[in-house]
Amino acid sequence: MPNMNFKPFYLLSMLLLLSAFNLPEKDKLTIWLIGDSTISIKERKNYPETGWGMPFVNFFDSTVVVDNRAKNGRSTRTFLSEGLWKPILENLKEGDYVLIQFGHNDEVSTKASYTTEAEFVTNLKLYIKDSRAKGAIPVLLTPAARRSFDDSGKVLQTHEVYAALVRKTAAEEKTPLIDLDKDSQALLQQFGVVGSKYLFNHLAPGEHPNYPDGKEDNTHFNEYGARKIAELVLEGIRKQHLELENRIIKK
Repeated sequence: MPNMNFKPFYLLSMLLLLSAFNLPEKDKLTIWLIGDSTISIKERKNYPETGWGMPFVNFFDSTVVVDNRAKNGRSTRTFLSEGLWKPILENLKEGDYVLIQFGHNDEVSTKASYTTEAEFVTNLKLYIKDSRAKGAIPVLLTPAARRSFDDSGKVLQTHEVYAALVRKTAAEEKTPLIDLDKDSQALLQQFGVVGSKYLFNHLAPGEHPNYPDGKEDNTHFNEYGARKIAELVLEGIRKQHLELENRIIKK
């Protein structure tokens, strides 16, 4: 009669053998989002306006926390002067990522948030330097394109100068770059003059209680548009071959 006592020992041995081939558990990390209203979390009164940072949180596995610190109306300068960077810097840890997207408010000379070209670059380099000092990984993003077309239906550049400064800084500092300006222009061109309205906070009078008189906003996204922009950022992460891409949930 065969000896049946070997079975538990056999199973235990197999489990130990399999565990020896398991990949090491990924360390938990935080992705910090800093920037302006095109990223930020919106109050209920602003819906359906949606920052791309809102759907972005849903694309990662349980090892990642997305901490969206972007604020409406901020530039590289005011994000610093208002003390919004300080608590992030205090909590940054090795292996974290800092996604940095400014430009919308830096470039408008009539706004209180206006930042000169030279100061814009200086501020970007400060964010990079501070992040690296904590062992975190800074990633620069050019600002998402505004919806603007010429008479022939060709999408227009709306951040030409400041987007170029971001690209130049990324090259000089050897920092990963997600060219959201370029990629979102391509997205707008794909959707066309009429179709691209469905990416932005465009509402007819009476269509939404938050905007009884309607809204025609070519800068801020609706929920669908924010998701499409977030997908461009995810694709940028993959193109840069950042370790972070291994934590993206495949959808």
